[in-house]
Amino acid sequence: MSAGMQPPGRRPGVGVGVVVTSYKHPRCVLLGKRKGSFGAGSFQLPGGHLEFGETWEECARRETWEEAALRLENVRFASVVNSFVEKENYHYVTILMKGEVDRTQDPEPKNVEPEKNESWEWVPWEEFPPPDQLFWALRCLKEQGYDPFIEELSHLEGYKGNHLRAL
Repeated sequence: MSAGMQPPGRRPGVGVGVVVTSYKHPRCVLLGKRKGSFGAGSFQLPGGHLEFGETWEECARRETWEEAALRLENVRFASVVNSFVEKENYHYVTILMKGEVDRTQDPEPKNVEPEKNESWEWVPWEEFPPPDQLFWALRCLKEQGYDPFIEELSHLEGYKGNHLRAL
């Protein structure tokens, strides 16, 4: 659907996903399994809607606390993805942030929202589930070639925001 054909008032959602790492779990990222209407059964990062007036960092910290009871430090930009799945009437621009579990706090997640998430687990980045089992923003992030253990943004070179249009 082109921008000119879009019904008035329809806009993509804006979300923030958080790639959470921990000194207690080297080369692992925090993953949960979604419950609910969109993407039920797929693996996800902590995250949610960007609130009005909120910075990306504030959203990353808030969502990680609300969903997994983890405090973060060293929160920074990781990537951005544009996920559009027409058959699901789903269109989100997701800002991906990276944060490390605060070393002064308990490093183990708690499933604070069991109605939305089955559980949280530390999963090695190299052993992630296959792409078709990842929620859309995380799938796009992996397809970009992002590596949370390399501090560079080369995975964004040439990215034009066209992920998942055909699904």
